Amino acid sequence: MDEIIVFITASKENEAEKIAKGLVEARLAGCVNIVRDIRSIYMWQGKVEDEKEVLMIAKTRKKFFNAFEKKVKELHSYTVPEIIAVPVVEGSKNYLAWLKEVTD
Repeated sequence: MDEIIVFITASKENEAEKIAKGLVEARLAGCVNIVRDIRSIYMWQGKVEDEKEVLMIAKTRKKFFNAFEKKVKELHSYTVPEIIAVPVVEGSKNYLAWLKEVTD
């Protein structure tokens, strides 16, 4: 299977919206869900950070990952944005066909 789910975090909802629209308009993602008010605890520059963030869940295809990552970095304010892809093991044939259609 070529389909992947990519997780991306952002500091604000308006930034997540800009990234999501940029990915969908460029046909690099079929859909991006935006989940508000997540809490992220992480290590940054030797210090433990505890911040509110926004999570994006993008549905795309592995063959587009390099262009997808480049687009996210172009639109993102973070120096090192979280961009993590996981494979889709199974999925609705209709949904996966739609994803292929909208990202081709």
